[in-house]
Amino acid sequence: MQIAAPRSRTWAAALGRGATYFVVWMVIAGGDADDILPGLGAAALATWASLRLMPPDPLGGSVRWLEVLRLFARFVRVSVLAGLDVARRALAPRMRLAPGYVHYQPQLPPSDARSLFQAMTSQMPGTIPSGTEPSGAIAYHCLDASRSVAGQLAEEESRLLDALGGALGAAEVVTKRTRSDA
Repeated sequence: MQIAAPRSRTWAAALGRGATYFVVWMVIAGGDADDILPGLGAAALATWASLRLMPPDPLGGSVRWLEVLRLFARFVRVSVLAGLDVARRALAPRMRLAPGYVHYQPQLPPSDARSLFQAMTSQMPGTIPSGTEPSGAIAYHCLDASRSVAGQLAEEESRLLDALGGALGAAEVVTKRTRSDA
């Protein structure tokens, strides 16, 4: 059973999304006065579709945009390092490899936030998520399983939770974290 967001949160999400879609429409269309009416119609349809496909978080999570920017910058840096690491391993055949699986039990419940976490961590050097265990743990195939992969995953999950602020299904975890911090 899915919990519905309060009406005020739904209206706030609709207005925010609608305004964003309208601005994007106007930028793409060139901003002429003739584009306002079709832009309003397109924004209304896009808003309706987005609210149906991704309703507002019922527990009121809100994304922390400064943390998202920091997370994105880190993601780009880690992705480049991952590419260099894989290239180095491919070009240096004597490089020590200890392939194996690491099982990581995330704090995140199955949700959009957890899917985002798996997508992010697929860019960590030498790791790739390869499935979910019946226990809920995520199995990661690693080029060097002797490294502290679980520690790195926990750090990435913590950074993601800070950035999401409870959005995308992470509200329960963020709430638990703030209660334990108090």
